[in-house]
Amino acid sequence: MAECLRLNMWSGPRNVSTALMYAFRQRSDTKVFDEPLYGHYLSVTDVRHPGDDEVIASMNCNGEEVVQTVLLAECDTPVRFYKNMAHHLTHLNRDFLNNMTNLLLTRDPKEMLPSLAQNIPNPTLRDTGLKEQTEIMQHILSNNQRPIILDAKYLLQNPESVLRQTCEHLNIPFEPRMLSWDKGPKTEDGIWAKHWYHNVHNSTGFAPYKPKTSPFPQELELLLAECTPYYEALLPYVIRP
Repeated sequence: MAECLRLNMWSGPRNVSTALMYAFRQRSDTKVFDEPLYGHYLSVTDVRHPGDDEVIASMNCNGEEVVQTVLLAECDTPVRFYKNMAHHLTHLNRDFLNNMTNLLLTRDPKEMLPSLAQNIPNPTLRDTGLKEQTEIMQHILSNNQRPIILDAKYLLQNPESVLRQTCEHLNIPFEPRMLSWDKGPKTEDGIWAKHWYHNVHNSTGFAPYKPKTSPFPQELELLLAECTPYYEALLPYVIRP
């Protein structure tokens, strides 16, 4: 395999992960991939997502094959950025993580869960990816490496500072063009974009951070209590402005 930076970004849903993918798409040295393991995840679980049948029909749903033919494929650019959801690791051998640079993108569940519930009724811990994110973090630590973890709040508060620090950790130059992009869909968007990407398609850069002002939904309180310890475990390694 040609030498390159294989950057695996493991996010949870509603974490501005698509905006981060668009930022890396702007780089002069990078090719991006939108959730190549989504079809695998839908095909091996009983979860129902908007447009799930269409997603399954449009993708290779054999996760082990996707790892070999996409994530570990020959490089044609110096950087390959894979936007993945952490929970898409379900039923996969995780040894391939050792051959990639793994970046985590998280978000306070107090802010994430109300947004998630608008797309997925009655969400569960599995839908958030937080448990898998902490497992990936532990995998990184077990290899005597320091995790690179971004928090959506800090990324939106100061995109340039957080991205500069991220690039420094990755040993790649920061490019100012990462801070903006053209409005509208991108050729790399997954077929599910019409269900999830409305806001980012109307953007030309990272939106200013706005804290939630509406009361937290009572029906999500138990899930919040389940999510919080996983989120808090990630915080010591979060890049801050």
